[in-house]
Amino acid sequence: MSAVQSAELREEPEEKAAEAPDEQPASPPPLYPGAPPMQPPKPLPQLLLYMFAATVVGLTQALGMSFITVSIQQIAGPLKATTAEATWLLAAYLVPNASLTLMLFKMRQQFGIRRFAEYSIVLYVLISLCHLWTDSYQSAIIVRFFAGVAAAPMSSIAILYMLEGLPREKKFSIGICAAMTVISLGTPLAGLMAPVLLDHGGWQRLYICEIGLALISLALIYKLPLVSGERVKVISRNDLIAFGFLFVGMGALTVALTVGKIYWWTEKPWIGWLMILGVACLTIMVLMETHRENPLLDIRWITSAEIIHFTGALLIFRIILSEQSSGARAFFMMLGLGNAQLRGLYIVILLATIAAGATCAMLLKPGRVAAMHGFALVLLIIGTWLDSHSTSLTRPSQMYLSQTLIAFAAGLYLPPAMLVGIMAALKRGPNYLLSFIIVFLTTQRIGGILGSALFGSFVTWREQVHSAALAQDLAAGDPLVSQRIAQLAGAYGATIGDTVVRKAEGAVQFASQVRQQAYVLAYNDAFRFLCLLACVALVVLIVDVAFETWEHKRAAAEGLPA
Repeated sequence: MSAVQSAELREEPEEKAAEAPDEQPASPPPLYPGAPPMQPPKPLPQLLLYMFAATVVGLTQALGMSFITVSIQQIAGPLKATTAEATWLLAAYLVPNASLTLMLFKMRQQFGIRRFAEYSIVLYVLISLCHLWTDSYQSAIIVRFFAGVAAAPMSSIAILYMLEGLPREKKFSIGICAAMTVISLGTPLAGLMAPVLLDHGGWQRLYICEIGLALISLALIYKLPLVSGERVKVISRNDLIAFGFLFVGMGALTVALTVGKIYWWTEKPWIGWLMILGVACLTIMVLMETHRENPLLDIRWITSAEIIHFTGALLIFRIILSEQSSGARAFFMMLGLGNAQLRGLYIVILLATIAAGATCAMLLKPGRVAAMHGFALVLLIIGTWLDSHSTSLTRPSQMYLSQTLIAFAAGLYLPPAMLVGIMAALKRGPNYLLSFIIVFLTTQRIGGILGSALFGSFVTWREQVHSAALAQDLAAGDPLVSQRIAQLAGAYGATIGDTVVRKAEGAVQFASQVRQQAYVLAYNDAFRFLCLLACVALVVLIVDVAFETWEHKRAAAEGLPA
């Protein structure tokens, strides 16, 4: 065959294409089996509707969990439970929520994204309605467990809706930043809304608000369906067995971490047995997955140096963020302030989170990830250091600056981290996307639980140390101590006639004040520790970037691929 003939044959398809302009070029293959085909960007009005749906769905899930977190003391009373017992409401919710993420990806593949979203929101609405019939502590525990099951898909559905109508190049910038911002708004919004709802109808008003949001989400999901790909049978019997071990293992560790700081770790033997059970089940699951031809998770990739480094960085960051999620709020609660007095602080955190999301969407690019993470860590260092100088007279307005810095840092750190992980997964192949999603979402859930457990335990330990030190310094025979006890006892002069009883009440009040001071010192120690941890993370980041830069320069000098 001559060259001219070959050229004619090569040109023939182009001529046919010109004669048939209505024929569309073949769409690119799906990212993974069962993934929806690539869609053109939606018109702006439709795009805004999908982003609105993502916001409502994300807030539905976030508020459903955060309402309980910020109102645990107000809910415990009507249920005739102690604060320690009410903590099991959080544990019951988190047990299925922390592990079900593993199966969600394959469920979307097997049932289709559209059907998955519709069934998930229907289930969420039904479980939310069950809250209206919870009239006892035991029934509340059961309902919260199933609420955790129903809420597990909601974050991923919100992310899918946020990405649905965006151009491909904007999905990993505007889409990710917007989705993570919406999910992060749950706690400050719950803190603002909970006092109003509790004042106008009690704790059941919280559930009515959640039901209302769930019904709006239901309407939006059915009115704005997601584009589905082909349904692929991907769930096997061995997947279910592996998930069973994962569910038990993660559930046991979640319960231990959630309630361990309440009952104290060594005081209850069952906490240790739960940890042993969790580690044993997860070990069996890892061994099973390692020897499977088509594992549920690629254990070898997850345990590679790259992913361990990534997971460690996310966990450390979540632990540092416990300064805001578990530290500042708990500090003011210890001083006797409630959600109503923290309204200004919640507003500041809310605005900072939104501003960080918008800033991140404008700046996020692969080459800027290290700089954004470094800047976020600097903000965390400043914020935690400022809070470490608190006193018993500190009020929320004095933490506005520090909490703004911390909230802004959170919004700058998480979306770039997610982008880095997605790019690393896609470099290995589309199927690795599942493993990364599991790693990311698991580190966020477990990291939050672990951060709260470590922070609370550290504060309790340091409070005991400071209480013992203060008790040694404040001897009962000290004239200043006696004078202070007499002043406190004088406040009961109008109600208590017995001098001995009055003095005893004054001593009790004095001991309470001493313990409060010990707690203030303990919280300051915790804030300083997190500041130190952020400094270490910043140094490691700088060293890591310097090493990567040196490696690239060496590879370029030797003519090797970077």
